[in-house]
Amino acid sequence: MPSAIRDYEARSKSGITKFTNCLLVKGDDLVNEDLWISSVTGKILHSQEVFYDQQLIPDEIIDLGGRIISPGFIDVQLNGAYGFDFSVIPEEGMSAYGKGVRRVNKSLIKTGVTSYLPTITSQTPEVYHKVLPFLAPSGASRDPTAGSESLGAHCEGPFINPTKSGIHDPSILLTCPRGLPDLIDCYGASNLTPPCPIRLITLAPELPGALQATTALTALGIVVSIGHSDASYEEARAGIAAGATMITHLFNAMRPLHHRNPGIFGLLGTASPSSPRSTPTSTPTSTPGTPGTPGTPTTTTSTPSTPQKPFFGLIADGTHLHPTSTTLAHAAHPRGCILVTDAMSPAGLPNGTYPWHHGARITKHDALLTLDRSGGRIAGSSATLVACVDNFWNWTGVAVAVALRAVTEAPARMAGVWARKGRLGCAADADLCVLRVEEGGGFL
Repeated sequence: MPSAIRDYEARSKSGITKFTNCLLVKGDDLVNEDLWISSVTGKILHSQEVFYDQQLIPDEIIDLGGRIISPGFIDVQLNGAYGFDFSVIPEEGMSAYGKGVRRVNKSLIKTGVTSYLPTITSQTPEVYHKVLPFLAPSGASRDPTAGSESLGAHCEGPFINPTKSGIHDPSILLTCPRGLPDLIDCYGASNLTPPCPIRLITLAPELPGALQATTALTALGIVVSIGHSDASYEEARAGIAAGATMITHLFNAMRPLHHRNPGIFGLLGTASPSSPRSTPTSTPTSTPGTPGTPGTPTTTTSTPSTPQKPFFGLIADGTHLHPTSTTLAHAAHPRGCILVTDAMSPAGLPNGTYPWHHGARITKHDALLTLDRSGGRIAGSSATLVACVDNFWNWTGVAVAVALRAVTEAPARMAGVWARKGRLGCAADADLCVLRVEEGGGFL
C-alpha cells in the first residue's frame, strides 16, 4: 500500500474527472454506473481502458448523490432568447449581432441546452446572406467556456405555404419553381456550399419545385423538414420520398388530422416496413439512427412504396399542444419524437410586452407569447427545454430515460451528430446535464 500511494503522488495530472454515485441515461434506462471524462479532450472516456491499459486515475472524483447524468440537451428550434432574435440585425450592425449570439450561448447553457440550431424565420435574402455565417456549426473549434454551441442554422422559411405562415411575414414568402437555384438566390451560394452553415431547412413540399429542392438539399447534407404546410398526406409522402426526414412543430401550422385525409400527421401512421405482408427488398432508405451525417442511407427491409417515418418536433409548453395530442404523436413513433421550445427573443426575460418585427409587439406571460396585432395569436414560446421535458414526462407517463431521449438521442440522430452528441458513450463529447427528479414530479 505505501508504494502505491507514492506512485500516485508521483503521477502527473491526468485531466480526468470521475462522476460516481449517479444514474446514467443509457438507451431507455437509467443505469447505475460511473462516468469518466477528460478535460483535455472534452470527451467521454472508456473507464476500464483508461484505468487498466493506460494506468491513469482521475484527478477529481465527484459524488453526485444519486442524481441523473444526461447527455446535454439539444434544441433544434430556437428563434431567440434573452432579448436577442436570430432573425433581426441590430441597428448597430453585425458586430452587435455577434455579441447577441454569444450572449444567448452563455445564458442558454444554464438551462441544460448544450447545443442547438439557431433558427431564422422567413426573411429577405439580404438577412440570410449576412447572418448565416455567424450561425455556422462550432465544430472542432468549439470553446466550452463560451456556453452552448451551434450545430448549424435552421432556416424556417421562406419557402412555406402562405395559408400556414403563422406569424411569418407573408409578403416575403417565396416559391422555388426552379428548385435549388431559387434556394441559392435566397440563402446565398456560399451558405449552400459544403461545409454549410445551414443544418436544417423547413419548407412546404406542395410548393412548385419543392421536391426537386428537397432532393438537392439532401445531397448537400442538409436536413429537410416539412412544415408551415397545407400538404395532403400524399403530398407529404412525396416530400419524404424526395428526402425529407423531419416534421417541424407537428400539429402547428399545418392542416389538421382528418380521418379521410390525415395530412402530414399521417406520416406517423405509415405501416412498419417489417410488416409480415410486405415483400422484402433491400432498399436504401433514410432512417433515424445512423451516426455521422443527417439522413444517411441505410439498407432496410421495406417495400418500395412504403416511406419511412420521419422525426417530428413537438412544442410541449402547455400552450401549443394538448397533452393528449403529445401522447398520441409519441405513441405513433416514439423514437422519432423531438421536443423543441420554438422559443422567441422574450424567452428568459420577465413577463411584459416586447418589440417584434415591423413595429409589432409580443406579450409574454410565462411560457405563452402572443402577437398583439393578430388578436392574440400564439407567437412562439418562451418555455425552457427542461420545462418541456417535465411536461412531456408527466403527460405521457414514459420512463425518465425515454423522456430525455427526446432532447438528446433523437435530435442528435436527426441532425446527423449522433457520433458525438446526444449519448454518453466513449468518444462522445462530454456535454452533460445533471438532473434530479423532484418528489412532486419534475426535473431540476
